[in-house]
Amino acid sequence: MSRIRVLVGTRKGAFILTSDGKRRSWEVSGPHFGGWEVYHLKGSPVDPDRLYASQWSSWFGQVIQRSRDGGQTWETADNRFMYDGVPGTHLWYDGTPHPWEFKRVWHLEPSPANPDTVYAGVEDASLFRSADGGQTWQELPALRRHESGGRWQPGAGGMCLHTILLDPDAPGRIFIAISAAGVFRTDDAGKTWRAANRGLKSQYIADPDAEVGYCVHRIARHRSRPHVLFMQLHWNVMRSDDAGESWRNISGDLPSDFGFPIEVHANEPDTIYVVPIKSDSEHYPPEGKLRVYRSRTGGNEWEALSKGLPQRDCYVNVLRDAMAVDSLDPCGVYFGTTGGQVYASGDSGDSWAPIVRDLPAVLSVEVQTVQ
Repeated sequence: MSRIRVLVGTRKGAFILTSDGKRRSWEVSGPHFGGWEVYHLKGSPVDPDRLYASQWSSWFGQVIQRSRDGGQTWETADNRFMYDGVPGTHLWYDGTPHPWEFKRVWHLEPSPANPDTVYAGVEDASLFRSADGGQTWQELPALRRHESGGRWQPGAGGMCLHTILLDPDAPGRIFIAISAAGVFRTDDAGKTWRAANRGLKSQYIADPDAEVGYCVHRIARHRSRPHVLFMQLHWNVMRSDDAGESWRNISGDLPSDFGFPIEVHANEPDTIYVVPIKSDSEHYPPEGKLRVYRSRTGGNEWEALSKGLPQRDCYVNVLRDAMAVDSLDPCGVYFGTTGGQVYASGDSGDSWAPIVRDLPAVLSVEVQTVQ
């Protein structure tokens, strides 16, 4: 029988929650790296025992951790980040060279083909790749050399590269999202990049046809339809049916079109999930009711999913990397909150129950299905 492993990054360490395929009872392991902020924890799609973790503190800075045994033991990778082959050198060139600070790794994305290959999205926005299991890293410098780079601006959380989508059927195609610059696409493994933001709108940009400057919170897609992308924008939920060439609004009847995470059902490519948040200044659910919203039609028509979730006096937030799905049937859906709860649904969102409560604020949630 399959086992489910939920990987949780929090403000004060990482936790690993494990269950069998029935998903009724859970074992909790952690905290790993207690006291450290773990921005992201993710496993390899091809080696379930290989895990990567982004560990950060204001005192010691950024560290990448790696496990070869499903999180039982960890080893610190060498963490040498390089720009054009020079360790420790990070320069930006927009006509005049100036320092480009490296702050933290927001997102780790292991390759769907090789457990030793993993990508890292960092702040300030740039993309790195490791081919040796996180021991050394090489920047894909063409992204920061994009002609629009001088117009990128940090969002409220910083100028973070927070989403990386690798196409298993087209190894050279990668989508990334930056707050607040937008979505970029490469078809040649990072040698060249182009903006993929046509159709996005922002009240903060005077030019309605601006190429960049959009505060994208998260993008997602289903493996079977890599050309269909879904987006939670700063305001508005969006959809692209042409691999990012154009976007259209699918917010429909949501109570608020502001939010952070967006996820796609594992077995139904037109079923998507979001967690509406009241506004960009009030980061909690509308009316203090925690509800996940599901669309079974690829957007526009949404239904509230609230069974088992608190429906009064709930003022938590759900961050951009804090929602995930498993690959079982029926599909399991999971999300974590800034209040330290991790909720799970074993019936595609119809009902929910907390796996664990009272963790530190949850920064990320990822799921592995282990045979």
